[in-house]
Amino acid sequence: MNKIKLLFLLPAAVLAAAATAQNVTTPYSMYGYGILGDRATSMQRQMGGVGYAMNSGRQINVMNPASYAAIDSLTFLFDLGADMSMLWSKEGSVRDHSIGGGVDYVTMQFPINKFMGGSIGLVPLSSVGYAFGNEIRHGAMENQGSGGINEFYLGLSGKIKGFSLGFNVSYNFGTIANDVFSVPEGGGRSKFEHVMEIRDWNILVGAQYTQNITKNDRITLGVTWSPRKTLLGKTWATIQETSQDSRPDTVAFMKMKGKYYMPNTVGAGISYVHQRQGRFMVEADFTWQGWKDCEYSPLYMEEHPEVVVFQGMKFNNRLRYAAGAEYTPKIRGGYGERMTYRLGAYYTDDYLFINGNSVKEYGVSCGVGFPTPEGKTMVNLGLEWKRRHAAPVALIGENYFNITLGVNFNEVWFFKRKIK
Repeated sequence: MNKIKLLFLLPAAVLAAAATAQNVTTPYSMYGYGILGDRATSMQRQMGGVGYAMNSGRQINVMNPASYAAIDSLTFLFDLGADMSMLWSKEGSVRDHSIGGGVDYVTMQFPINKFMGGSIGLVPLSSVGYAFGNEIRHGAMENQGSGGINEFYLGLSGKIKGFSLGFNVSYNFGTIANDVFSVPEGGGRSKFEHVMEIRDWNILVGAQYTQNITKNDRITLGVTWSPRKTLLGKTWATIQETSQDSRPDTVAFMKMKGKYYMPNTVGAGISYVHQRQGRFMVEADFTWQGWKDCEYSPLYMEEHPEVVVFQGMKFNNRLRYAAGAEYTPKIRGGYGERMTYRLGAYYTDDYLFINGNSVKEYGVSCGVGFPTPEGKTMVNLGLEWKRRHAAPVALIGENYFNITLGVNFNEVWFFKRKIK
């Protein structure tokens, strides 16, 4: 794979990721900004979603931009991930299931010089996808939603001895649409739609410090921080009689600046690596997001500001605990010995606060990294089970089974051959 191909591959993959990503149906995603992501690659999801203290140099780690400086000065990395999700849900005696998936993320990482590295890519920040209905007096009501927020980022990192510092500057974009259809018994159909169109920027700062304990053992501490800031974009609501060829009537409109916010976010992790003939790594992470301080405002009618079209929301602070490990028997052994085995788990107190109930999520994951015979490129295949429910009232209980696939291309890009 040459330089020209790689330069054209990223934009094409970005467009593919934005066009083909699909969401599993979950009613929880109708609240707030939907189900949040954590910038984890397929390899990291196989380890419970850890990454704040990870800096192997052979895998891209968007979770902490300080890791970019660990890349070898002759190496180029390109990582493309996809997943397929199967969902089983239960609300009282009603059971349902759905399936979805698509391209998840695309990233690349490259060296700048001996002490600096950079990265660019597209990762999901949130996703919305649901469709359900229920009977009402003299008719029925249907709810559906789609969309999410994507992050296109550019990151840089530098290192001095065991300390590295990095940052991502990102452009966040996406459209979230929440629709309610009213279907009366006598015929006709009305559609109420609430739309959020986000066009924003953000920054993520990270630091890592690695201390060698022995010749073969080291410990790394990692931290990240992203500031609380207002969202830029616009939101509006429309009403339309869909049984007729009528245009949507906009009944409310508002600029999001100063009315909607993203949280102050802090992440911290610690990892231990033992490397001799083989390699063993274990990591534990913690994430805190201050969603309680983030306003999510009501939306009023333009002509009648006393009439609330959309009620807004209150959030909980989000807490996430994760741990994971990976093991490679021999770095330069036979094919089976060069395979990497991973295991992880996590628990999340989510940011959603629904009718006095908090949303909880926990899961376990595992996976295998398959090296290609001709080089250092790795194919990461993983399995993940997770459960989402609310408390103290259970509301809807959801069980997920996910299959994740990531291809991490590891190319010697900057090597110059000597002419004899």
